[in-house]
Amino acid sequence: MTAPTENRSTVTEREARQVAEAAREQDWRKPSFAKELFLGRFRLDLVHPHPMPGEESVRRGEEFLAKLRAFCEAEVDSARIEREARIPDEVVAGLKELGALGMKIDPKYGGLGLSQLYYNKALALVGSVSPAVGALLSAHQSIGVPQPLKMFGTEEQKEAFLPRCARSDISAFLLTEPDVGSDPARLATTAVPDGDEYVLDGVKLWTTNGVVADLLVVMARVPKSEGHKGGITAFVVEAGSEGITVEHRNAFMGLRGIENGVTRFHRVRVPAGHRIGPEGAGLKIALTTLNTGRLSLPAMCAGAGKWCLKIAREWSAEREQWGKPLALHEAVGAKISFIAATTFALEAVLDLSSQMADEDRNDIRIEAALAKLYGSEMAWRMADELVQIRGGRGYETAESLKARGERAVPAEQMLRDLRINRIFEGSTEIMHLLIAREAVDAHLSVAGDLIDPAKSLSDKAKAGAQAGVFYAKWLPKLVAGPGQLPGSYGEFRHGVDLSTHLRYIERTSRRLARATFYGMSRWQGRMETKQGFLGRIVDIGAELFAMSAACVRAERLRTRDEHGREAYQLADAFCRQARIRVEELFGRLWTNTDDLDRKVVKGVLGGAYTWLEEGIVDPSQDGPWIADATPGPSAHENARRPYGD
Repeated sequence: MTAPTENRSTVTEREARQVAEAAREQDWRKPSFAKELFLGRFRLDLVHPHPMPGEESVRRGEEFLAKLRAFCEAEVDSARIEREARIPDEVVAGLKELGALGMKIDPKYGGLGLSQLYYNKALALVGSVSPAVGALLSAHQSIGVPQPLKMFGTEEQKEAFLPRCARSDISAFLLTEPDVGSDPARLATTAVPDGDEYVLDGVKLWTTNGVVADLLVVMARVPKSEGHKGGITAFVVEAGSEGITVEHRNAFMGLRGIENGVTRFHRVRVPAGHRIGPEGAGLKIALTTLNTGRLSLPAMCAGAGKWCLKIAREWSAEREQWGKPLALHEAVGAKISFIAATTFALEAVLDLSSQMADEDRNDIRIEAALAKLYGSEMAWRMADELVQIRGGRGYETAESLKARGERAVPAEQMLRDLRINRIFEGSTEIMHLLIAREAVDAHLSVAGDLIDPAKSLSDKAKAGAQAGVFYAKWLPKLVAGPGQLPGSYGEFRHGVDLSTHLRYIERTSRRLARATFYGMSRWQGRMETKQGFLGRIVDIGAELFAMSAACVRAERLRTRDEHGREAYQLADAFCRQARIRVEELFGRLWTNTDDLDRKVVKGVLGGAYTWLEEGIVDPSQDGPWIADATPGPSAHENARRPYGD
């Protein structure tokens, strides 16, 4: 029998929600294109004309990309990394020499000082040759030590750690635990104050880079006591400290070269000066770091799309079936069109979000989250379509193809490698809820007390009055807009007419806002349980954001005489494909099987359908569903392996 999991922390749903709510940014100090989109206001002026990088930023970025490309072509053997399931030490040494560990670190600390735009271009490039190397660099810089220190660290901390991160030291981010995923309220790792130090105890799971890291960002719970506010707190920890044991290097279906493990802390002493920010600010630091850090995943997804397009083009032109090239068969051609149009849109979303992050004029928390959600989902679909286009050769490994004399195309590896992006840094389901919370923030700020069962009648009455004023002004604006005027957005008519898509976005944005309002009116306090509805609302918003980015990018390329005619064609194809998906999602807002699904789930959990499981043999081996993470000394040999050792 499977052993029960013990020592689980128990947290109520309300307590968990309060922890998550306290960690999110409460204010909107800058405009947000995506937030306005969900509210039915199509603020094209926030993204058009498309923001552009400065000349010096471009010069520095292009110079580094050229060096990185030459290094990747000469030194990175993707097949070897896949075969040996590790990145060779000499590759990491070469990346350090290039300065790739410090792409986003300020030059005064020894970094390259690249913009977010060029950092993401670099990740797309290196991730195309080896997603494992892309993951190494991304985890180190996007969520590892450099980013939280850049945003929240003291000058002393920056001077102490950033030069190391820029040139020599690999960093990792440790939040997840064996029994704690997207619910940080149950975080069990502790950091107990002891004089001018903290003593860490606990176990962390899925620590990307954790096996080889020199520095760690660790999230731990500080107990509340006299002189200590307590709460989830962030620390920079030396990975070689006494009491730290990497107990296991995890293996996965893809990204075989990543150094991801299980790390145990037993009475690990950390100086108070290594605490990032105040006590209790750890989760907010983590979420704020991810606002731009999430852009690293869609960067590699856009790179994957480019590769899928290249292989699909070359293969379908070479392969003939029934007297003509594969690409000219409509069933295959539709897949190629989808890959081409979607790759254009993903790069548009990535570049727009990245440049907005660099300019810092807009709040991009929703844009970055949408980019991560949309990029990870669409890249997976593109890779799946590529495997289908390649047929049996798509399912065959590159090594096997090479052994029998054919081009070693790692299509099945790309599919495996991309699959984790729908889980990394917030699963698709969690991203739906996170974005939905931000999308309905304006509603909750004026009407939240109305649907909060804990609020008094006087609080509800006050909220009702506030909501009445807000909706009296807001709802009438959702009736009509420029999307109903045939001449609107005429500057997007150049051979191909993209203005029709912008009018559609404007109309559909208002329609989306109305649907959100109807949902809140219908379900009120139960709205947060309607995850199917909220997910579709977010998916519609993601499509509208991608359509907007595609049109704006096409116009930018046209004005700069950079494949403008072709860009307009791709944007038009993408928008037409996206509009079909949007209309399907709207239909499923109100016509779906959500209620029936809940009944079936209750039956499954209650054992009503166990007879359906008969007639198989379960090959799973025995063991607990969740490993024991009781604090204490490690009983394992330390699997830590810093590069170069």
